[in-house]
Amino acid sequence: MKALLMSFLCGLALSGCSAIPLNLKTPEISFVGLKTIEASVFEQKLEVRLKVFNPNSMELPVNGLDVDIELAGEPFAHGVSAREFIVPAQGEAEFDMNVTANAATALLKIAGERKSDPIGYKLKGKLSTKLGMLRTIPFEESGTVPIADLLGKKHKGG
Repeated sequence: MKALLMSFLCGLALSGCSAIPLNLKTPEISFVGLKTIEASVFEQKLEVRLKVFNPNSMELPVNGLDVDIELAGEPFAHGVSAREFIVPAQGEAEFDMNVTANAATALLKIAGERKSDPIGYKLKGKLSTKLGMLRTIPFEESGTVPIADLLGKKHKGG
């Protein structure tokens, strides 16, 4: 009887893992903007808005994110979030997370850029999931963001 129960439980556990596709595509993470929470000369606490796009045909239950951010080719900030949310299948979700920055070098470089030029960014880290045995998905994304969005200056009326 014990052997039958163990066999049933092992089969149940394995069938749960088979629901996770082996060809899971890496979600795309993009930078939307940021705002300052508090700042000193040596450290800045920022709220970063990120977007997660899920290219898979199944929803993605996220239970955290660990990210390093570079701006204009310079290390900018690091943050870890334990916020849980679900990204729909072939859909996207935006969320805010707090990061800590020692941004003096990056901000000096950005200040030297022309106001109309977008700033390059790189996001590198890992997305934590609740997908059975698949607990983390590493990612590395890059793109550009307009300086006005970066500084939280939105166009009036928009």
